[in-house]
Amino acid sequence: MALGLVFWSSAGWADEGSGLSGGDTAWILTATALVLFMTLPGLALFYGGLVRAQAVLSVLMHCFTICCVASLLWLFGVYSLAFGDGGALNPVIGGLDKAFLAGVGADSLSGTIPETTFFMFQMTFAIITPALIAGAYPERVNFPVVILFSAIWLILVYAPAAHWVWGGGWLADLGVMDFAGGIVVHVTAGVSALVLAVVLGGRRGFPREITPPHSPGMTMTGAAMLWVGWFGFNAGSALAADGSASMAMTVTHVSAAVGALSWAVTEWVKYGKPSLIGTVTGMVAGLASITPASGFVGPVGALVIGLVGGLLCFAATMYIKRVVKIDDSLDVFAVHGVGGALGAILTAVFAATSLGGMGLAEGGTMGGQVLVQLLGVGVVAVWSGVVTFAIVKIIGFVVALRVSEEDEIEGLDIVAHGERAYELQTLAR
Repeated sequence: MALGLVFWSSAGWADEGSGLSGGDTAWILTATALVLFMTLPGLALFYGGLVRAQAVLSVLMHCFTICCVASLLWLFGVYSLAFGDGGALNPVIGGLDKAFLAGVGADSLSGTIPETTFFMFQMTFAIITPALIAGAYPERVNFPVVILFSAIWLILVYAPAAHWVWGGGWLADLGVMDFAGGIVVHVTAGVSALVLAVVLGGRRGFPREITPPHSPGMTMTGAAMLWVGWFGFNAGSALAADGSASMAMTVTHVSAAVGALSWAVTEWVKYGKPSLIGTVTGMVAGLASITPASGFVGPVGALVIGLVGGLLCFAATMYIKRVVKIDDSLDVFAVHGVGGALGAILTAVFAATSLGGMGLAEGGTMGGQVLVQLLGVGVVAVWSGVVTFAIVKIIGFVVALRVSEEDEIEGLDIVAHGERAYELQTLAR
């Protein structure tokens, strides 16, 4: 059985007699903390350094608030929709049988770990996915929109996608391979971010007068936390302390390093200087690209996926910002959407044992798996885009999507939250 199906089976359909493993439980508890560390503080600092000084606190507030909202919704019923038993509707969505963790006790198991551990591990994925989308709308979005959009999106986009791929839904039945979220996390977030950026419109002065990142050092600090936390993201998705987790960690690190260097070299050749912002963005591109493949490929696959991911995501960034002129402000679609889709498709290639991978499903072929992966990416992308568009339009009837031009100039830190990250007069001197 392919590792992706083992991942799915560990979501609650593993053999009853497998028994509790202290080692597996300890590792997944650690991985859970690492993935939360990716969002708070990793992603928050990564995004915060990329915006103007007048908006950095608003970005941190977005990430922190999304974490709180997603955590409660996960408990209230989103976990059950993603991983519960949907009965006749199970190919499409789970039921509400596990809302508020009904029927889940201290002794309830999901594979070899407590179900509460699995619940918490998957919660961190549900937290970081809408937080990634926050990179599409900084400096101009109305704060109530952040809360409303993230909550509705988690229910209508993330829960179905997670169920289709990981919760025993119809894409799982077709054999879609997504070890740690290239489709479920990165494609959903990337496509939704692009749609949201188009509907919301660009920042004041885009594309000619956008202020450069106010703190590349803050962004690098956040990127370093993302790199470390991503080990929990990918290696934790093995749901066991075993060789699969170890290989997933290895290929994750390799792809991140190659992605960073490929982006830096591309900038060096094109502009004469490699930038810190570009290098750490390439690292994230390498991580996003390897995520769906991390439990299926070996080091050779990681090298190629990280290299292509860095180069392709760089090209996508230039195209989105400079050619089609969409202000996906912090490049969520170009890095996460493109990287996740690329990695999901290349999983079908480099999972082959002849290329050092762990092997395809019994009887499967590389060409057939590529088609399955394309179907998975396409369906989830279309669902994410269409539903996101509807959500944003409906919210727009209730509350203004963006702040006024005057408020945007003043900065969301003061306008929305009454605080400043820095004493700007001191910085000016």
